[in-house]
Amino acid sequence: MGKMIYLDNAATTRTAPEVVEAMLPYFSELYGNPSSVYDFAGKSKEAVIHARTQIADVLGAKKEEIYFTAGGSEADNWALKAAFEAYKSKGNHIITTKIEHHAILHTCEYLEKERGARITYLDVDENGIVRLEDLEKAITPETILISVMFANNEIGSIQPIKEIGMIAREHGILFHTDAVQAFCQVPINVDECNIDMLSSSGHKINGPKGIGFLYIRKGVKIRSFVHGGAQERKRRAGTENVPGIVGYGAAASRAAASMEERTAGEIELRDYLIRRITTEIPYVKLNGHPSKRLPNNVNVSFQFVEGESLLLMLDSYGICGSSGSACTSGSLDPSHVLLAIGLPHEIAHGSLRLTLGEDTTKEDLDYTVDRLKEIVQNLRNMSPLYEDFMKKHKK
Repeated sequence: MGKMIYLDNAATTRTAPEVVEAMLPYFSELYGNPSSVYDFAGKSKEAVIHARTQIADVLGAKKEEIYFTAGGSEADNWALKAAFEAYKSKGNHIITTKIEHHAILHTCEYLEKERGARITYLDVDENGIVRLEDLEKAITPETILISVMFANNEIGSIQPIKEIGMIAREHGILFHTDAVQAFCQVPINVDECNIDMLSSSGHKINGPKGIGFLYIRKGVKIRSFVHGGAQERKRRAGTENVPGIVGYGAAASRAAASMEERTAGEIELRDYLIRRITTEIPYVKLNGHPSKRLPNNVNVSFQFVEGESLLLMLDSYGICGSSGSACTSGSLDPSHVLLAIGLPHEIAHGSLRLTLGEDTTKEDLDYTVDRLKEIVQNLRNMSPLYEDFMKKHKK
């Protein structure tokens, strides 16, 4: 195989060389435990504080409001489970959406089945956007938490987070957002958006895997998630992943500094890719909002094509894409997100997600579309459904 064209940056990103460089000393030279009292360990503690500050600065938060986790899924679990336990004396009702990441949906299922929570799963419109009037109607005196993702990991649609946060604040309800895909892809200020808790993950922004954070606004009553030592202000015990934390801080500062210029370039390439696919390949549908979407996200469905076959044939040309969330790529079921926006099963099965990165070029996209046109036509030529469709339309 020749050159690899990587268009699955929503699944994970390449760790940037300068991020790796920032991490390396904390593996072999400055390897002290941040909880120890001697000066050598203090270097590690200072590095953790610095990274916490770097991340807080991106969000307009205080460094004491950033709690490091092992990733976005842990942060989502912590936000929902611990908030439910802390506020269940007030009520047991949580509002979320049908298009959340499974880290949210499966946690809600657990709380519903095992802890007595009552969950409302909001519908979304055909572009994957929550209707604010539906949210307002769903609120009850027992509602203690609203959790709506900032931007969808599959179709890229960006939610009206500021307005959702305002509704939550007016009703005195906690507001959590899963911002794993949005952090450093779109500007986020936790005060302006009235966000009480926010989840993120390092490997989505050219940082390392195995590190994330949960932003918890000062004053939010939330239980400890891991019991043991006094790390993370006694809310998440365990020796800190210092290299990962340092890498995440470096990645966040790097991504924030380049965000305006980088995302402008991604939007230009994204729209170019969408234009070529939708004008040069028939019977294709763009999924997600046409403009209120992540700068690097393209999600399309091809009629009369099976997504897994499409991915395998793209891979034979060195092109890496996805049919949806990386966490469910082994599933044969159609995407719950695509079903929620109203796609029938047969079209949802033919979906392709291509997510651009900072190294993506126009030449990469031209090569991808040219191969995609061939592959789609070849797969359709083998489809009895496509054959029947074409016969009907020739009459």
